[in-house]
Amino acid sequence: MKLTRRKWFISLVLFFFLVGLIFAMFYLKSVADYKKAIKDTSFIGINISTISDGSYIGEYDVDFIYAKVKVTVQSGKITDIEILEHKNERGEPAEAIVGQIVREQEINVDAISGATNSSIVIKKAVENALIEKK
Repeated sequence: MKLTRRKWFISLVLFFFLVGLIFAMFYLKSVADYKKAIKDTSFIGINISTISDGSYIGEYDVDFIYAKVKVTVQSGKITDIEILEHKNERGEPAEAIVGQIVREQEINVDAISGATNSSIVIKKAVENALIEKK
C-alpha cells in the first residue's frame, strides 16, 4: 500500500506531536518533582559553636537548582562561605544569602526575595557541609 504525500505528511506531524507530548510529560514530571523537593526541604538547626575549626564542603541538588559551597569555621563561628557552584535559573541574587548567614551565624535566615528556591538550596548546602563534619 502506497502512502500518498498527504497521508505521509499527516503521519509525520502526528509522530512529532506524540514525541513532543512525551517530552512535555517528562518535563512536567521533573518540574513537579523539583517543586516537591523544595517544599520538603527542612533545616535541623545546627549549633555552629560546636563545629570544629576547618573548611567544609556541602552540596544540595533539586535538579533545576544545585549549589556546592565551602564553609569555613573558626572559633565556633562561620567566617566565610564560598559558593563553588550554583546552577540556577534566575536565582543568582540568592548568592547574597551567604553574607546574611555569616552575619547572623544562623543558617535558616530569610530567603532573598525573587530567588527563594535558590536561597533554600544554598542554605541547605551550607547545612549539609556542617552536618558532614559535626
